[in-house]
Amino acid sequence: MSATTVRVPRGAAPTARPSPPVVRGVVARGDQRGRLLGFPTANLAVPGLDVPDSVWSGTVRVVREGVSGRYVAAVSIGRRPTYYGRHGVRLLEAHLLDFSGDLYGEVIEVRLLHLLRLQRRFPTSEALQEQLHLDVRGVRAQAADLARQAG
Repeated sequence: MSATTVRVPRGAAPTARPSPPVVRGVVARGDQRGRLLGFPTANLAVPGLDVPDSVWSGTVRVVREGVSGRYVAAVSIGRRPTYYGRHGVRLLEAHLLDFSGDLYGEVIEVRLLHLLRLQRRFPTSEALQEQLHLDVRGVRAQAADLARQAG
């Protein structure tokens, strides 16, 4: 298992908004359930990450020798309760929007930006898939808002 580094910046002024958590690690193979649901993910082991099991909007920076790219992502952190209850391995799963390719073995840096919802168990794969569509729609809307504010 590859090591995953979690950086949660400290020392911000009391009135300042805390910096978002950043997780850096090597993408590992999962059970490829996300791909079967139509939402392929880059997976990082995060057993000690001090963030509740939840779904976030975020960004993923892909770090390759001589090449770097940043993508908007829907990020799930947790044990995949629809399939494993409370007994699954805790993972960070990042679905990079508008990305296609193989990231296995690549180093990525995931920045969590906005909490969308807590993770929960769904009665069927179809119900989970419907929620994933809503999550991605929410991430796209947030990214568009941020782009308007910056531009």
